[in-house]
Amino acid sequence: MSHLDCRLNPGTPRGVSSVVGPHGVGASPGDKKSKNKSVRGKKKSIFETYMSKEDVSEGLKRGTLIQGVLRINPKKFHEAFIPSPDGDRDIFIDGVVARNRALNGDLVVVKLLPEERWQVIKPESCDKETDGAYESDLPEELCGSHLLQQSLKGDNDSPDVIIEAQFDDSDSEDGHGNTQSVLVDGVKKLSGWVHEKGKEDAGASGTKDESTSVAQDTRALPEKSLQRSAKVVYIVEKKHSRAAAGFLKLLADKNSELFKKYALFSPSDHRVPRIYVPLKDCPQDFVTRPKDYADTLFICRIVDWKEDSNFALGHLAKSLGQAGEIEPETEGILTEYGVDFSDFSSEVLECLPQGLPWTIPPEELSKRRDLRKDCVFTIDPSTARDLDDALSCKPLADGNAYEVGVHIADVSYFVPEESDLDKVAAERATSVYLVQKVVPMLPRPLCEELCSLNPMTDKLTFSVIWTLTPEGKILDEWFGRTVICSCTKLSYEHAQSMIESPTESVPGAELPPMSPEHTREEVHQAVLSLHRIAKELRKQRFSDGALRLDQLKLAFTLDHETGLPQGCHIYEYRDSNKLVEEFMLLANMAVAHKIYRAFPERALLRRHPPPQTKMLSDLEEFCDQMGLPMDFSSAGALNKSLTKLFGNDKYSLARKEVLTNMCSRPMQMAQYFCSGALQDQEQFRHYALNVPLYTHFTSPIRRFADIMVHRLLAAALGYREPPGVEPDALQKQADHCNDRRMASKRVQELSTGLFFAVLVKESGPLESEAMVLGVLNQAFDVLVLRYGVQKRIYCNALPLRSHRFQKVGKKPELMLVWEPETLEQEPVQQVRSRAGAALPEHHCVPVHLGEPASCLLGPGETGSLLRSPGTQPPCWEEADNLEMPTRREADLPAMCDSHRGSGPPAQAPQLRPQRAGTAVPCKPCPNY
Repeated sequence: MSHLDCRLNPGTPRGVSSVVGPHGVGASPGDKKSKNKSVRGKKKSIFETYMSKEDVSEGLKRGTLIQGVLRINPKKFHEAFIPSPDGDRDIFIDGVVARNRALNGDLVVVKLLPEERWQVIKPESCDKETDGAYESDLPEELCGSHLLQQSLKGDNDSPDVIIEAQFDDSDSEDGHGNTQSVLVDGVKKLSGWVHEKGKEDAGASGTKDESTSVAQDTRALPEKSLQRSAKVVYIVEKKHSRAAAGFLKLLADKNSELFKKYALFSPSDHRVPRIYVPLKDCPQDFVTRPKDYADTLFICRIVDWKEDSNFALGHLAKSLGQAGEIEPETEGILTEYGVDFSDFSSEVLECLPQGLPWTIPPEELSKRRDLRKDCVFTIDPSTARDLDDALSCKPLADGNAYEVGVHIADVSYFVPEESDLDKVAAERATSVYLVQKVVPMLPRPLCEELCSLNPMTDKLTFSVIWTLTPEGKILDEWFGRTVICSCTKLSYEHAQSMIESPTESVPGAELPPMSPEHTREEVHQAVLSLHRIAKELRKQRFSDGALRLDQLKLAFTLDHETGLPQGCHIYEYRDSNKLVEEFMLLANMAVAHKIYRAFPERALLRRHPPPQTKMLSDLEEFCDQMGLPMDFSSAGALNKSLTKLFGNDKYSLARKEVLTNMCSRPMQMAQYFCSGALQDQEQFRHYALNVPLYTHFTSPIRRFADIMVHRLLAAALGYREPPGVEPDALQKQADHCNDRRMASKRVQELSTGLFFAVLVKESGPLESEAMVLGVLNQAFDVLVLRYGVQKRIYCNALPLRSHRFQKVGKKPELMLVWEPETLEQEPVQQVRSRAGAALPEHHCVPVHLGEPASCLLGPGETGSLLRSPGTQPPCWEEADNLEMPTRREADLPAMCDSHRGSGPPAQAPQLRPQRAGTAVPCKPCPNY
């Protein structure tokens, strides 16, 4: 882990104003006393000088300082948190001054403030960290993120290209996957409950009335009313890229000296400070024609941030193009998250075998088990190009067992250690999957040709082969290097057709080309056998205490010529996906045990810590209040509770989706680690899988961690020398893989959000239904069950006569009194309760989704409106046909049947300007 020097480079302009803007890193409401003042010709410091490394090390040893990753609330940039080491309530960092120039994701050291300065949480407010925790902190596996593969060229007779969600074998690893397709059909009237995600108002008033930091006698307050507060005293590692996409503006004071030298860069991400950039970096005519660049997106990099300046100093790196367009926004996203999307250098490409097609050298063939005559095949999304896993299954002579193989592309053969190729792959650490393309970890000739297990071509593989009973019991296990020749490339749809037609042959016209050495019937029977065994393995896994939290995934339909989204549909997770999942999990667990037995101090494993204690106890308390019999004592107990609590009808599954969403929030991120870096083996455990050891072995084309595991397995089998790397160095690479995996996940989410926003913009306003998740003082959160989307709806954006927050018993309730549509009408009252008890028929609310009408809504964001009772929503057929969108971007429920096909409205309702990341409400359909 690198300890960066706490000193920043010189160069901050003198005379920097301390004005605070919505993007700014000026003084927060609690920082007003820290304004920039001149004292004897010198500017007073706004930020504290960082502690020395020696003092930090000593403080960490004594326990007077705490280290953690900084999370900044995306809805309130002045609020930040780091996890508490004991798993209790997060430690609160109040204001930009207390954050001391650290940015989101940085590894920081904090010092607790005196108890009288701790955060006082009012009874009606929730943990403040809830707002800042759900952006992307959840494990990729728990979120069930699916990789979006780059599409193949569309057929000439079809302008559409379907971008499918690829199953990631790690999805269920932390419990998350896909909900059943019954939810896709739409959710109508749902009875049940909603949860209190938060009681604070992150909203429109911008006040801090829910919880305050006050100097009072905190000894008289209950412990639950206090949240430990701290300030940043050192940045251990600047993990934030210090780059941001945003817009250029002229300084407000045209008579100042600064106006002649600098422009103001306003980042789209409000958590990044405003930045002064030299005018020499700006377009030549920017000063005279600033309006020409009002909608131009730029990239800026922070180069300095001095103690005496509210704003950072930066370098304008690049003009990206028109804001809101897919490619400029995509490049901005990639740059902000430090994704290397540059072309591979000639030095890297020289590491590859020269001249394609490449053939396996005879001496290499002689070292491997030859499986080329076996019936081996791949099952992937139809658009997948990097095929890194294949399966085989054949009955043994006695008829009571099967030989089942998982065959993984032997990427490590083509990536020599310490080569230029190895170094760049280690730095990238993962492929990054966007909606429209993939940023590969390895050069495309490797990903798509040399390593990809394309059909009817000899390929080098690393295999795990078991002898299994029909019930999934392992009788024997073998690991080794192999060579295969896949007989066909099945899609998930092909495999599903075989599973659904066990006694009938799938017509040859519906199947891909096959090797003449194997028949369609042979492949069909192999798929059926794998399916039967996978069902037994899955049944046993959950019986042994595994957890799965299903969430919805989306796939976009893109126009072949323009690349713009034409539609979006829910990705259906079916038995063919589960088949592949079970055997990938089995292989990963088998390899984990193998490398740990061989190298107990140097095994690269993957652990999943238990849920955060405080958040889990809050959720347990909530479920008790709601009368929900949930057992949170273990992963398996939680999974059984979710299974038993609900039926299989679509209404029950919709209610389960809400509770699943709540249960996912306390979950922590799964992490790669070196076994020698942890002393307590109990910490090796994987919570969601409920297994003692786990690793990643099955996706080396797109994950560098898997390449490292392949090398360890090769050493364990005697193919190569034991690893010489020390545990500390291995842990450092594991940490880097964790960081890049997290960044990749966030980039994927933002890409999905961007395409969804463009889709909404191009398709017009849409109507759907959402369930109230939680009630705040001046806002409420909704979850769109049909699409797994969350939004916050603010009362001040509604045409309300009044609104009132209160508690009925322990349940928060928000009373909305709508303005009448006509003078003759009476005001309409509407209650939003977290349990939906006050008005059971109205805890599912119709929501209007539209294009942002304000530049304050950032790229990839959509506005949402709650419709008032008694008004007809503009429900029309086009919206129903749109196969809509993805997590985190909008609130979309199903339209009532009587309004379908009624045609679009003459004019879409206009949205009020809102700050980025917020929802804007509209009015509900009378039939709900």
